[in-house]
Amino acid sequence: MMALSQSSVESKARTPNGKWAVLAAVMLGSIMGPLDGSIVNTVLPSITRYFHTDISIAQWVPTVYLLTISCLILLYGRLGDMIGYRKVYLSGLAAFTATSILCGASQSIWMLISFRSLQGLAAGMMMSVGYAIVTTAFPPQERGKAMGVYAISIAVGLGLGPTLGGLIAQHLSWRYVFFINVPIGITAVSWGYRIIPQGVRKPGQRLDVWGAATAFVLLTSLLLYANRGDEWGWTAPSSLALVATACVSGAAFIWVEKRASQPMLDLSLFTNRVFALANLSALLSFMATYAIVFLTPFYLMIVLDYDVLKIGLIMAASPVATLCVAPLSGAISDRIGSRPLAFCGMCVSATGLMLLSRLQVGSDATDVAWRLAIAGAGAGLFQSPNNSAVMGSVPPPRLGIASGILAAMRNVGMVLGIAVAGAVLYHCAPVTHSLQAGAYGEAEIREFLCGLQWAYITGACIAGGGALTSLVAGGNRISAR
Repeated sequence: MMALSQSSVESKARTPNGKWAVLAAVMLGSIMGPLDGSIVNTVLPSITRYFHTDISIAQWVPTVYLLTISCLILLYGRLGDMIGYRKVYLSGLAAFTATSILCGASQSIWMLISFRSLQGLAAGMMMSVGYAIVTTAFPPQERGKAMGVYAISIAVGLGLGPTLGGLIAQHLSWRYVFFINVPIGITAVSWGYRIIPQGVRKPGQRLDVWGAATAFVLLTSLLLYANRGDEWGWTAPSSLALVATACVSGAAFIWVEKRASQPMLDLSLFTNRVFALANLSALLSFMATYAIVFLTPFYLMIVLDYDVLKIGLIMAASPVATLCVAPLSGAISDRIGSRPLAFCGMCVSATGLMLLSRLQVGSDATDVAWRLAIAGAGAGLFQSPNNSAVMGSVPPPRLGIASGILAAMRNVGMVLGIAVAGAVLYHCAPVTHSLQAGAYGEAEIREFLCGLQWAYITGACIAGGGALTSLVAGGNRISAR
């Protein structure tokens, strides 16, 4: 027998102090995903040297994490709708903490890669329902403000990652990038258990196994192709096999979902213009953002010859700007709607990317930092209103899957942004494949800067496309539901 109704759960969360406590509890756990994703890339050279392995093998440490986050994130969103968001979130948080210990204790590169895949599965559980918990806790007229404050956790994680990774790389073992999750995770689990309202298992719900399976194959093959296509060759037989698998599994997924009585993904959600186009805007936004995340450290290392710690400090300019702008943007969107802010945010991001494309050999840290700050401010201006528009466009029983889709757009956008930026960079500047710090001359630097310029311009075009989809998506002023 159910002890609590959905309405009683929501009303408990929406007490004046309760809603902010719920938001804070979710934010503490949500810092860990982006923190872990950004910090590991910083210490990857240390991991490579420690295990005496090739960079092509070590690269699977961040790759497998990103792949496993994304491949089941829709399933987790659906599970949240079925059994309660709290259970999914806290289970993922606890598993993430445990697998962090396993990653830090790994005795071989393949052991680390295996544990890292499990850590990605756990991170997907956390990421899939965070938006749903926050949306449930706050009334519609405060949703934008809540999304703006929630964005701080993601910005803090991304901002701390490179800097913290640089400090650890210089002064501690690489193992501490994983062990640092443990005290945060234990605190977040115990606090969330007390604060986040108990969800309700909905009677008569069934899991769409075939939908989950086809979605898993679709996302895995698509993201693996995007992530490894440049190394394997975009038209190599193995790469084309992944494309064919993605097409077949995508068609099968749509066929299954249209006929399922309780589909994992309700395709009718995409008939809502705001939901469909705002999710597309989110995808394009993260593609543009991660073009910057991927490209800029190359410039700082190859052209300016900065060390890891200095690169981390400069890269923090973008998420810090996002952190400052996102809460204000979310609060304003509650009054004027999401469309103007989302459109302007993507335009500002595109401007930041165009400015980054003008970097030269004689530029310095300040030249890079203020350009990154402009791009980060644009992301902050965009994300909170857009996320609010997505979550406000679906009925309450579908908040979990909507949250999962939004999280999937973020992770798929990250993979595609890096893939597109890398493909343009390597096509325009093939020498970049073999460049290492201090091992090149003026000719190689000129070639690299040419490729970098076109990769940034491509990112600006992607952001411009996001501005157009945001303008078309709409998103009216919030009214109480």
